[in-house]
Amino acid sequence: MARIAGVDLPQNKQVWIGLTYIYGIGRSRSRDILAKAEVPDVTKVRDLTEVEAQRIRKIIQDEGRVEGDLRKEVSQNIKRLMEIGSYRGVRHRRGLPVRGQRTQTNSRTRKGPRRGAVAGKKKATKK
Repeated sequence: MARIAGVDLPQNKQVWIGLTYIYGIGRSRSRDILAKAEVPDVTKVRDLTEVEAQRIRKIIQDEGRVEGDLRKEVSQNIKRLMEIGSYRGVRHRRGLPVRGQRTQTNSRTRKGPRRGAVAGKKKATKK
């Protein structure tokens, strides 16, 4: 079981795809890491030797932030935006799209499920 940066990589995937399970590592960064570690991209995670896994761990550790450190930095950046009252911070606080998308339709991911009609409201009766 290959455990890198606190994440268990899936055994049946190629290493370059398996590394993308680590927060902060995408496809291109994964390929760069493997090139520096001199590990073939198409190697399956289960076939990694301990020496290769060590080289990958060392490069990831030296190169920059991943997982917890990166998540912490991103959340601090969002908190800073909210504290200074910037437009983006206000959008984060209200749970609306931050990057200029339309909200009259769409944006259900940020806004959540639609609210139904207000319950308990009665129509006026004729006399």
